[in-house]
Amino acid sequence: MFTLWVKGDLRPVQKVDLTLPTTVPTRSNECLGETTLGRDMDSAGIDDDDWSELQRNLEASIPVYDRVNRFGTLGFDQRWRRGVRALIPPTSKVLEVGCGPGTFAEAIEGCEVTCLDPIPAMLDAASARVNGARTARGEEEATFVEATAEDMPFEQDAFDVVCCLFSFRDFHDKPKGLAEILRVLKPGGQLIILDAAKLNFVHGWFGWLWMKLGMGTYARVVCGKRDHPWRWLAKTYAGFGTSRQYRNMLAETGFTEVRSRLLFPGMATRWTASKQN
Repeated sequence: MFTLWVKGDLRPVQKVDLTLPTTVPTRSNECLGETTLGRDMDSAGIDDDDWSELQRNLEASIPVYDRVNRFGTLGFDQRWRRGVRALIPPTSKVLEVGCGPGTFAEAIEGCEVTCLDPIPAMLDAASARVNGARTARGEEEATFVEATAEDMPFEQDAFDVVCCLFSFRDFHDKPKGLAEILRVLKPGGQLIILDAAKLNFVHGWFGWLWMKLGMGTYARVVCGKRDHPWRWLAKTYAGFGTSRQYRNMLAETGFTEVRSRLLFPGMATRWTASKQN
């Protein structure tokens, strides 16, 4: 058994049938910023209806999440995750926003780890995986929090490092989520984002084609049905912005030392940014 912190309260996590997504997480009806109002998806966010549908699809992806992602990244995702973990200083207090089923967090060693996700079933899957690995290493269990990036139940200046691995693309409201991350980071703390941004239109078109046809076809075979959850990957990628757009967004939010590095064309970019001391 593990505990789940929901807006300041501790309660046992509800067991969820992974084959039948249940109640979709909701957030306030507060509209997105002016740049996203009236749009289904764009570089700044996702509208309420599409975001709710995206959460249902993400929950349905849990049983084959790693298998399809490994194929879609040609196996490089493991290397990219190791690269992010190598940037985390020992003994850090680490928050992963959008932890999914725990693929990244299970291998964070020597740190205090908090995993946040809006989907209870993702946290359920992550807890067994992450805490199983941490127990085997003799480390304290991680903390699991059900919340969105835009409304996190943490005190200001709470974490040394915040990581978002292939989850930033799914934020409901990216500027608001980044502002929340800046709030919970300690002065001098570091944000690391890894996601599938593109450099330009042509670059993005080839990335979309691979996700739509390559990953889509594989996911259809693995899931055994035409209406598989990875259809949404191509949709969120099409609305996702460029590396430069998010460098600018990070700087406008108030982050300093903003940098991005292309790891694989159309498939992975890593951004790093700091909170000013």
